[in-house]
Amino acid sequence: MENKSYVVQMNGNGVHNKSIENGKSLSGNGVNGKDLHHVSVRGALYPSKAKSRRQRWDVRPSEMANNTLNPIRAIVDGMKLTPNPEKPMIALSIGDPTVFGNLPTDGAVLQAMKDAIDSQKYNGYAPSVGYLKSRQAVANFYSRPEAPLEAEDVILTSGCSQAIDLAISVLCNPGDNILVPCPGFSLYKTLAVSMGIDVKLYNLLPEKSWEVDLLQMESLIDERTSCMIVTNPSNPCGSVFSKEHLQKIIKVASRHCLPILADEIYSDMVFPGCSCSSMASLSSDVPILSCGGLAKRWLVPGWRMGWILIHDRNDVFGSKIRQGLVKLSQRILGACSIIQGALDSILNNTPPSFYSKTISFLKTNSEICFNELSTVPGLNPVMPSGAMYLMVGIDMDRFPDFKNDVDFTERLVTEQSVFCLPASAFEYPNYFRIVVTVPEEMMVEACSRIREFCQRHNRAGSTESTDLDH
Repeated sequence: MENKSYVVQMNGNGVHNKSIENGKSLSGNGVNGKDLHHVSVRGALYPSKAKSRRQRWDVRPSEMANNTLNPIRAIVDGMKLTPNPEKPMIALSIGDPTVFGNLPTDGAVLQAMKDAIDSQKYNGYAPSVGYLKSRQAVANFYSRPEAPLEAEDVILTSGCSQAIDLAISVLCNPGDNILVPCPGFSLYKTLAVSMGIDVKLYNLLPEKSWEVDLLQMESLIDERTSCMIVTNPSNPCGSVFSKEHLQKIIKVASRHCLPILADEIYSDMVFPGCSCSSMASLSSDVPILSCGGLAKRWLVPGWRMGWILIHDRNDVFGSKIRQGLVKLSQRILGACSIIQGALDSILNNTPPSFYSKTISFLKTNSEICFNELSTVPGLNPVMPSGAMYLMVGIDMDRFPDFKNDVDFTERLVTEQSVFCLPASAFEYPNYFRIVVTVPEEMMVEACSRIREFCQRHNRAGSTESTDLDH
């Protein structure tokens, strides 16, 4: 074969090929014009169209990136949070039970992880939907006679957040709408809007312990409504729906043939004396994707282990939704393999005393917070029944120094070094959310500072505030 090769050169008149033969350059003007060039592949010459090139750099973020907005970050990042230097900061804003170190996970959970690591069996890629054994462990743990589960009904995910992401993605198309609780977890809107899905907010009623306004919810449904999201127990409210109320919600979904995305990450964090039924256990015809994970009950949110439980009533989902979830799970390579290796042991060997101790602590802290703030004029706390949160209403007429809940909570940081999340982040103005996982003495101190702050700024009932000071 001849010792000949070709290089492609650019010039102002287009692209041409240059032949190099025996070290000598032979220029040409292209083939039948100035917009074609040749490339050499294994000594053979092939014509190819010249590609246009940009004259300047212009790299832009995608529409999905531009449409992705976390309401919490949007509000908190705009706040001027400068704590009082004379008082240590008490953050009641972060839904992470591990922050203060007072709620460690159980030793059995840690041992399961150590055993999984030492086994050297889980260092590679797992199937995108999770190891069969791990999926079976979750299925066994959550299966009930009225809502049976097999391994094929479980998709393991990177935390409950990814489970919600996959569930919305498989059920909805751009231009569809979903029903979302208000107040509700901000991630639902973040995910939906980024996908071009509209969000319709159905109201929760504080005077009814945050039950759903069923008539208002049903009025939102139209032909483009693709699913309803139900969060039980609730973030941010800490409420737990009764069995009877859940049945009423399911009836609404049934009348309109709407699948339900049940966010049940807090399903096992329910205070004594209160029960929490899974939605799937109550449904006879409505298909349900139930999302959960290890984060809250086992106090390991950073381990990022979640799951979707597929409850396909009357084969409504059929094979297509399942296949869709499998395909979507293949976009990334699934949940952490080490955690999957430990999952069976975590679910089956964690002692019941660990759960009851955690729940007892959360209830005690909630009662302290509720009882203390109930006697502060201008504040209206709503006692929770589960999860890790308590919502507090603000009678803004009593606090004319502040424009809204964001202004109120910002000044609370400035003056008292107590940070509560303004409920505008949950589309519910003039409330704030308190996380009750802090140490008990810190909760007492925070409530005392909140009381002092409200007494200072309460204009409508200053005399009453002074009389109630204790």
